[in-house]
Amino acid sequence: MYNNSFFKKMLVLASIILLYSCDKDYNVIGGDLIGDNHFDLSKYTSSVVAYNQKIGPIQSNDLPVNPLGIYNNPNFGETTANFNTQLILSSILTAVSTRPHVVSVVLTIPYYYNTSKTVTNTDGSHVYTLDSIYGADKAPMKLSVHESGYYMRDTDPVGGFQQTQKYFTNQNADFDNVKVGSRLNTDSNLAQNDNFFFDSAEHVVTSTDSITKVVTTARTPPGMQLNLNKSYFKTRIIDAVAAGKLATNDVFKEYFRGLYFKMEKSGSSAGNLAMLNFKAGKITINYNEDLSTTVSGVTTVTRVKKSIVLNMTGNSVSLLNNNFGSSGLAYNALPNTGSTSAGDEKLYLKGGEGSLAVLNLFSTAGELENIKSKGWLVNEANLVFHIDASAMANSYEPKRVYLYDLTNNRPVVDYYNDATTSINAKQSKLVFDGNINTDVTSKRGLTYKIRITNQIRNLIRNADSTNVKLGIVVTEDITTIASYKMKTPNAFISQAPKASVMNPLGTILYGGKATVPEDKRLKLEIFYTKPN
Repeated sequence: MYNNSFFKKMLVLASIILLYSCDKDYNVIGGDLIGDNHFDLSKYTSSVVAYNQKIGPIQSNDLPVNPLGIYNNPNFGETTANFNTQLILSSILTAVSTRPHVVSVVLTIPYYYNTSKTVTNTDGSHVYTLDSIYGADKAPMKLSVHESGYYMRDTDPVGGFQQTQKYFTNQNADFDNVKVGSRLNTDSNLAQNDNFFFDSAEHVVTSTDSITKVVTTARTPPGMQLNLNKSYFKTRIIDAVAAGKLATNDVFKEYFRGLYFKMEKSGSSAGNLAMLNFKAGKITINYNEDLSTTVSGVTTVTRVKKSIVLNMTGNSVSLLNNNFGSSGLAYNALPNTGSTSAGDEKLYLKGGEGSLAVLNLFSTAGELENIKSKGWLVNEANLVFHIDASAMANSYEPKRVYLYDLTNNRPVVDYYNDATTSINAKQSKLVFDGNINTDVTSKRGLTYKIRITNQIRNLIRNADSTNVKLGIVVTEDITTIASYKMKTPNAFISQAPKASVMNPLGTILYGGKATVPEDKRLKLEIFYTKPN
């Protein structure tokens, strides 16, 4: 028994060794395990022609997250981010009983916060640390919430068939010019309007039972919580039920066209900017009405509590105003398209209504054909982007950049081949990478590294593979790969990744131009073994 088992094990082991020796072209996971210690592998570096490309106004409707606020970027100027959204009835309403009285109208939108930093006190209260906030802490701004007068269509008839209606970052004036009446957030607490700020404090509501006299305390995480004008919503919503305006969502969206959020400076405060999930926001209208019931000829009138919930899940658009001022002079002076032949020394990647960089690999004549003729077995291939640390010293740095096939507006093959996942979806695709690498002491960014091993393998091994142009952008979410249309396409690009539109930040990288210092210059690194 022991001998049979031993020989079987030896046979299996020998088979594994034989199969492994036949597979000298290691897979991407194996390449990842090698890491930065490439042992006795040969290394080849190839020059990269990389140049800037401005995007300009771009489609920004129905983003998963949207910026709101004012942020002055030391390298890209000041951006004011406004927002418009339709409201959707959580349930239709065809009748309201007698003597309706609006008790409260509350708008709520949750904030992002860092769960790992949340502190729970002995009394049950919590201390939260907000996430995705850019600018000075608790910087006041003027917030005005208006009823929107702009009807956001679902579809746009183009070329004889229905297409989804597109809305763009530069349409703020279109929405601002048709806003309805005065602002709705008229509470006497100025922190809800003229001195609004993103508050990290939890919301606490204490109530006492009218019968048992038991006091209960409800605590909710931080978020925008505005008391809206009660009489306005009594007239526009409650009184409109009888006219059938809340009978269907199609009718309601035409009647009440949504909300427009407008941000302005408050005094000398520079303001700040937050990323918000408006789709999780809502308006709750709490009201009382008389309900009549008749039993055995006796009519009883009871005062009952009711509510109407309006969700912010309809069509929406992120509206951006850029003021380049003194801090954005260099960026604003850049041509729309950089040097396509020699490349640019600095690459300016900016989210929102921003810019990207275009990369041409193997731009030297005959270079790719020469590599193909050698029959290299590629173990790993990387693009390493060095951050201009001095320029970015006082800026928020994007956590991640995204490389994609710009020619076809889709991910490169290495993105598809990377199956790594994370509890936080934004941290997936770790082999493909693109995450910022920081200095241990200063915590400031040094490089972004992107692995394109399979992209290079295909170019070398497959005669029908095309050496496409690559694009690189800042990204808010590595799992979002769709592209959004530019308002004014040019000869080089017509769209850009949606996740870049979502990101409010920017970074400056060194390009591949020959005048860039050798240790900072963008190059393609290929680690390979020679065939036997």
